[in-house]
Amino acid sequence: MKTKYPKFLFLSLLVMLALSCLAPLSAFTYPPEIEKATVEVYKTVGDVELKVWILTPEEHKAANPVPAIVFYFGGGWRGGSPEQFEEQAKYLAGRGMVAILVDYRVSSRHGTLANVCVSDAKSAIRWVRKNASRLGVDPDRIVAAGGSAGGHLAAAVATLPMYDEPGEDLSVGSVPNATALFNPATVLAPGPGLPEFPEGKLEDLKKRMGAKLETMSPYHNVKKGIVPTIIFHGANDTTVPYATAEVFYKKMKQSGNRCELVAYKGAGHGFFNHGRNNNKYYADTLARLDAFLVTLGYLDSLPEVDHLK
Repeated sequence: MKTKYPKFLFLSLLVMLALSCLAPLSAFTYPPEIEKATVEVYKTVGDVELKVWILTPEEHKAANPVPAIVFYFGGGWRGGSPEQFEEQAKYLAGRGMVAILVDYRVSSRHGTLANVCVSDAKSAIRWVRKNASRLGVDPDRIVAAGGSAGGHLAAAVATLPMYDEPGEDLSVGSVPNATALFNPATVLAPGPGLPEFPEGKLEDLKKRMGAKLETMSPYHNVKKGIVPTIIFHGANDTTVPYATAEVFYKKMKQSGNRCELVAYKGAGHGFFNHGRNNNKYYADTLARLDAFLVTLGYLDSLPEVDHLK
């Protein structure tokens, strides 16, 4: 089967793949140190300052706004680091987007539950939109992206009507214009026709969510008008089963929304991360994300080449 990829994208990803294979996989660090990023505080809660790391295209001028992509890290709403999506952010900044890596409150550092994570995720989108002119961002072309629990947050800001931070200016929207989800947690409550939860999983989710499960579950809040979405999921994922991605995808389509699901045979949870599997899946998911963003008009198309997969 032949799949078309932008020629420049394919060649650049091959170079990135070859170089990264020379270095061993290392854990993401916290707090992150991200080269060439501008760091700003997007939200203050008590004595906690929540930050974003902003990567911009070379010679980017605020007077010429471009699309933005906002990344949320994974970690079960308990931990994790904005560093997780550093390489994807750098690549997309090189392609012409403003790429933003978000920190948010998690249980291990702040004693919070997942409903607070959703509030922070919404605040981050609202902050980007409110500061769009200064950042050189088009407020009508903002993508929310994330993996695992971060994938839940990216889906949550697009679907959940609740959990806005009290006191924020709600006239500034917190719903993104598209989402990119990497093995996301989209089904967080039971329901007819849904995959059964493993023993003890529902009780665990009730402890982690801090709210009624249905109000935190993107699947249960899908309706017509949800923004265009692409999902990358490992078929062998045992942490967030692939079947949950399938039912979310089907409901999105049945509701009349644009949704694409890309399955990776044999891949488990976190397969897409930079440094995993010799970057095989990292490169492929990034190529497909690039192509998705081209279809939205968020990135310029590039010369294409047929590549045997």
